[in-house]
Amino acid sequence: MEKLRLVDIVHPEPFFDGESADSIDNLKEIELPEVIGILPVRNAVIFPGTVAPLAIGREKSRKLLEDSKATGATIGLVTQKKAEIDNPKISDLYRIGTASSVLKVVKMPQNTLNVIIHGLIRFRILELVATNPYIKVKIEPLTVKTKTTKKLKALMVSVRDAAHRVVDLSPSIPEEASILLENIETPSALADFLAANLSIPIAQKQQILEQLDARKSLEKISLALANQLEVLELSHKIQGQVKQAVEKNQREYFLQEQLKAIQTELGEDDKKTSEIKELKAKIKKAKMPEKVQTEAFRELDRLSKIPVMSPDYGVIRTYLDWVCELPWNKRTTDSLDIRKSQRILNKDHYGLEKIKKRILEFLAVRKLNPSGKSPILCFIGPPGVGKTSLGKSISRAMGRKFVRISLGGIRDEADIRGHRRTYIGALPGRILQELRKCSSKNPVFMLDEMDKIGIDFRGDPASALLEVLDPEQNNTFTDHYLDQPFDLSSVMFIGTANYTEPIPPALMDRMEIIELPGYTENEKLNIAKKYLIPRQLAEHGIKKTQLKITDEAVKELIHSYTAEAGVRNLERNIAAVCRFAATRIAKGLRYSKTIKKTSLFKILGPIKYVSELAMRTAVPGVVTGLAYTPFGGEILFVESALVPGRGQLILTGQIGNVMKESAQAAFSIVKENHKKLGINPSEFKKYDFHIHVPAGAVPKDGPSAGAAMFCSLVSLLTKIPAQPEIAMTGEITLKGLVLPIGGLKEKILAAKQAGIKTVILPDRNKKDMVEVPAEAKRGMKFTFVKKATDVLKAALQDR
Repeated sequence: MEKLRLVDIVHPEPFFDGESADSIDNLKEIELPEVIGILPVRNAVIFPGTVAPLAIGREKSRKLLEDSKATGATIGLVTQKKAEIDNPKISDLYRIGTASSVLKVVKMPQNTLNVIIHGLIRFRILELVATNPYIKVKIEPLTVKTKTTKKLKALMVSVRDAAHRVVDLSPSIPEEASILLENIETPSALADFLAANLSIPIAQKQQILEQLDARKSLEKISLALANQLEVLELSHKIQGQVKQAVEKNQREYFLQEQLKAIQTELGEDDKKTSEIKELKAKIKKAKMPEKVQTEAFRELDRLSKIPVMSPDYGVIRTYLDWVCELPWNKRTTDSLDIRKSQRILNKDHYGLEKIKKRILEFLAVRKLNPSGKSPILCFIGPPGVGKTSLGKSISRAMGRKFVRISLGGIRDEADIRGHRRTYIGALPGRILQELRKCSSKNPVFMLDEMDKIGIDFRGDPASALLEVLDPEQNNTFTDHYLDQPFDLSSVMFIGTANYTEPIPPALMDRMEIIELPGYTENEKLNIAKKYLIPRQLAEHGIKKTQLKITDEAVKELIHSYTAEAGVRNLERNIAAVCRFAATRIAKGLRYSKTIKKTSLFKILGPIKYVSELAMRTAVPGVVTGLAYTPFGGEILFVESALVPGRGQLILTGQIGNVMKESAQAAFSIVKENHKKLGINPSEFKKYDFHIHVPAGAVPKDGPSAGAAMFCSLVSLLTKIPAQPEIAMTGEITLKGLVLPIGGLKEKILAAKQAGIKTVILPDRNKKDMVEVPAEAKRGMKFTFVKKATDVLKAALQDR
């Protein structure tokens, strides 16, 4: 037997013959032979009334076509159960097929035939007659039963509507199909037409062919149409969405092209092009890190595609301006001449030897190791001692630019780290803003008033400073606006504060604390002569020959007109003296060119500060204490009084919780040791003990007034007054021990200015006396005590 070809039938989508609807009514009159030849069909089911093309390649099929053409006989088309079988037997075929006539045969290359067949009527195979030269079988014709009912008519209407919808949604089906649908009147013909054209599996089509009840065939077709319609509608919806998106993009492209044409006519396009070129040149010139440069070029590419009128254009343009103007690679050269730096520091500031020494040490290390990390210094001291001006001197000595920002009152960490670009009007933080202004990567950067940062529920800027002031982290400082790391390791940060308590411990741990205590009288005198008086004469336009202020007058200003640790108020009073002289010079009046001590009353009025020691300490119950405030050292009077009562302790004078506890501890020590102190215990039951610390309008707190409160209570109960020229400080415990205190130099300076001759100090503060200038200790006596009873021996008269 000759080997058969694999490909026998190719089944394109069938179509319906316009005349078939009329011929279906006469199908019952068609006479079929009892025995016909069978043409097996792959992947297709031929229905009565349809015209379909077939491609014939098998030898048996070709023989059948030749015989039918010669005799004009009808052939039977039966679908194979499995399409891959090349030489099917009768068992490989379905039992019901369609008797068809051959309308046309066309010979094709490669020994194949294309034929057009016309399906006539269903038949059933009864028995096999022959297998050679092709399959011949005995058949019986089948007719479709149709019983016209209202339900069948409604079903036909529903099927037609669904079919019309499918035709409308299927671009591959010609519009003539809708016309054919309307011309088909019989249910069986409608079912055969739709079954031949539906995209359903071959097995399902064969079931419809074998169904001889037109109503059931239409029901199956109705389900198949519903499924196909659902798929088509979903596909049509997706295509519509895609089309809408494409149309939107096309519309935007068209509008952008129109906008470009309008901008070109107005000359704006040339302006935008020039801006892009200018920004590109700036990015290359900035010499920024590669990662930052990549991001800048990406933003520049976005900018080039955005219309000038778009809001995003201004946002991106501002961002690129900031990126290009930051000093990524700009720095000043450090002046590492140690001797020259020392001369500059000595010229600008009098005293402050410890701080000058620390700065020169830094310069020496920088000279030996240029790539070393900059320290984070923090100057702690009262107002007016020269913290800010010292930062300017450091920048001069190092040859760096000076930048200063005040942190007082800020509550938003965005002031440090900036705002994200999603916010309207976003800007970088103050750190990058100031670096942009100074155009240097390594300035001396002063963070002023660090103790006055606002920390509450609205924000915590101090936490944002943790990264800035950490030499291990600030080389990758990231501002929220810039969103790129910026190296701050070359910046020399200097913080300033009046005292350390409000500074968060984590922030203070990152800084090297350098204390600037108040000035002595001699230091103030020298500062006035070398700096303050010459500066005020220059500012008021007065020549040195026109005004001279004697040393005695300056000392009187220090003693009687100012009470401070720094020299700010001293300079204000010197300015008042200069204004007095300037007014006389401007009017042409005669005046004394030399300002003496006696001249100050006429210029400044009566003295403002008078020593109250003799008046205050003349009675029992009043002693002089020493306090340390953010503004320097001060003397503090502690007053005690007895009032009728039941032994309660009354505390007034805006005393804080710590000072209240010190007063309670002092009261308990007095009660516990009443026998040793010679105090009648009955007085603790008859009287209340009132301790008052003037001035009442000023808040006070701290433990160092414990010794003074203890001495005040004992003086009151023993009726022995304290010596007028003695002041004391120290924290006491319930067992009568005297603990060390802070602010030693400031307290001693305050005592010296107030006329104190003897200062009682805790014994454990003896080691700190080396920090106190010799001038401050000159003419004063210091008594160091370990126990509270030692305080009484040194302070009370005739004890």
